[in-house]
Amino acid sequence: MSEEFDYVVVGAGSAGCVLAARLSEDPATRVLLLEAGPADRSLWIHLPIGYGKTMWSDKYNWRFNTDPDPNMNGRRIYWPRGKTLGGSSSINGLIYIRGQREDYDHWAALGNTGWGYDDVLPYFVKSEGNQRGAIPLHGGDGPLKVSDIGAKHELIEAFIGGAQQIGVPRTDDFNGATQEGAGYYQLTTHQGWRCSTAKAYIDPARGRPNLRIETEAFAAGLIMEGTRAVGVRYRQGGVMKEARCTAEVLLSAGSIQSPQLLQLSGIGPRALLEKHGVPVVVDAPGVGENLQDHLQIRLSYECTKPITTNDQLNSIAGQMKIGLQWLLFRSGPLAIGINQGGCFMRALKDADGRPEAATPDIQFHVATLSADMAGGKVHPYSGFTMSICQLRPESRGHLRIRSTDPFEAPEMQPNYLSTELDRRTAVAGMKAARAIAASAAMKPYVKREVKPGPDATNDADLLEFCRNNGATIFHPTGTCRMGGDPLAVVDARLRVIGTTGLRVVDCSVMPTLVSGNTNAPAVMVAEKAADMIRADARKISTRMETQRSPVADTTETTQ
Repeated sequence: MSEEFDYVVVGAGSAGCVLAARLSEDPATRVLLLEAGPADRSLWIHLPIGYGKTMWSDKYNWRFNTDPDPNMNGRRIYWPRGKTLGGSSSINGLIYIRGQREDYDHWAALGNTGWGYDDVLPYFVKSEGNQRGAIPLHGGDGPLKVSDIGAKHELIEAFIGGAQQIGVPRTDDFNGATQEGAGYYQLTTHQGWRCSTAKAYIDPARGRPNLRIETEAFAAGLIMEGTRAVGVRYRQGGVMKEARCTAEVLLSAGSIQSPQLLQLSGIGPRALLEKHGVPVVVDAPGVGENLQDHLQIRLSYECTKPITTNDQLNSIAGQMKIGLQWLLFRSGPLAIGINQGGCFMRALKDADGRPEAATPDIQFHVATLSADMAGGKVHPYSGFTMSICQLRPESRGHLRIRSTDPFEAPEMQPNYLSTELDRRTAVAGMKAARAIAASAAMKPYVKREVKPGPDATNDADLLEFCRNNGATIFHPTGTCRMGGDPLAVVDARLRVIGTTGLRVVDCSVMPTLVSGNTNAPAVMVAEKAADMIRADARKISTRMETQRSPVADTTETTQ
């Protein structure tokens, strides 16, 4: 079975939904959007706090695990990734963060023309529908809704006060002119509901006759004619199908599955492909390399007051109260999720006590609840969590197919904490969290530190805690990075080097990890890509018209 479109978009996640919606705005452009998971019909997807459920769902989550990481004492790290319309934007923590100006200027400095901060800012603004309206650096009427948390929380106020007391200023906008500061996060929610990219971009586009959306359609490989991509093979309902395209295949399957599909299709490191008997189409040694992620270190505390979400979830009366808050007012814990407050700070100090980094190197996520693991059952006591992550890790891992079976998860090796800088920064971040917990503002709320606990007394103890307890904060990137060097996978227009008719549009193209959560940058990448794709299509059309026009003129003269 085979059908033909102009564009086939593989993956209806944070980027793929944006691409399909933007490209199908032209009624003459036929777009097919393939999603391996089911439709996003679960209430737990749309209820902001519901990611505690979807975090472990077999139906809506790929539930990947890394290979044993020697730097994490041989542990496998659980990597949840969205498997439904909206992808990870349907199961994430909803935090709207863009990163730092310097992140994007660094991309441009690496040779990626058009990706500096001033180049990408218009796409952040275009996508954003901020509750605060169209204020400087923000958009007010974009499809991706961004909302304030609303009511202040006593515990978050104490955390912000504690951060101020150790020298971190209060801020009301982590996406403003300066990221550094402590405050409340803005979330991708709207009127008490999650605003995934499926909700923001696909729902308004569903009625377009030129947009076809296929769910439970598992992409198994690219259809290549020489080095040109002409379609995709996918399995749906137990049947293998083909979708062909006249323009381009657009891979938006994420940092795990986009490089996996390239490798399965003969685009990747020659030695790896030959090892598995995959015919080499393009020897691209960088496919699957440069894997980066934010390592999350969670410090948990018992609170002195019954003011945490644990207290509400652990009693019938509390559950009824937060349920009514949401039903009547679309507010309260169910409308917020888990992490309300945060902080961006420079934690790593030199021998003289001065920050080593020019911009924040640590991010905090502060949750008014505590559990043994993200999405796990909350503790029976009043608890809260401060998690920290290093914003720009040096550690690099890789992703490689294990066989020619497209349904077998690839080898995933993050190599967390494999550099001295990463180890020092992780320890510095934990010390900063402890300093805030010990501050005059925060101390009245801290009954005890549960983890790592009083036995962790020195840097070696803290580092060992990181190795034994560190987890992903869900930001794998970089495995199809853009650039102009021999290890680059895509160019600055996101075209797969060595091929035609093929691009990658998702977080895998990031040459370096942004300083913060990755959902908003993924949307930006797709918004920018859609403009580049249309502009390139217009150039091709104009060139073809120019090539035809002399013949047409001669014919008219002869007649």
